[in-house]
Amino acid sequence: MIITIASFKGGVGKTTTAVHIAAYLANQSTTLLIDGDPNRSATRWAERGGLPFQVVDERQAAKYARKAEHIVIDTQARPEQEDLEALADGCDRLIIPCTPDALALDAMMLTVQALQQLGSDRYRILLAIIPPSPSKDGEEARKMLTDAGLPVLKTGIRRYTAFKKAALEGTIVSEVADKKARIAWSDYQELGKEIHS
Repeated sequence: MIITIASFKGGVGKTTTAVHIAAYLANQSTTLLIDGDPNRSATRWAERGGLPFQVVDERQAAKYARKAEHIVIDTQARPEQEDLEALADGCDRLIIPCTPDALALDAMMLTVQALQQLGSDRYRILLAIIPPSPSKDGEEARKMLTDAGLPVLKTGIRRYTAFKKAALEGTIVSEVADKKARIAWSDYQELGKEIHS
């Protein structure tokens, strides 16, 4: 399975999602994360600690991809139309993370419009970094997207500081010392099941 994570906006949990989907898939079989973001966030994440899968940049992808059962691709923010077309055509599932705020939702709509113009139906919207209760931002964003007929994943990723700790330590969220780490990891486990089913 090839899963691509793409967004027209930074700061929406793109790399965090790529790392944790790869970790979920790595529990089942050999998984490779291709870091296609010029910032090399996933590569730096892996260098700080130890991830249960290999991370390579796109120039090394051809060499390592043939050994992997699953491939997760972390793309650059704001891909060009031509890049988006290649990404949409070259994967089994294109995940578009989006935070439940107006600016992120606007940027996500640009991505969706571009994909619709390409005739792609492989994309799914992931609500991420959802603020905790009593905020209703996540629920309101989900309703707005669903009412618009857009393909929104049932699973949402809640905002936890444990994700920042995981990035700093170079590991996945379930490995950090934080009381919310298990709950945070359970969000990605549910997402992995939903995507992989």
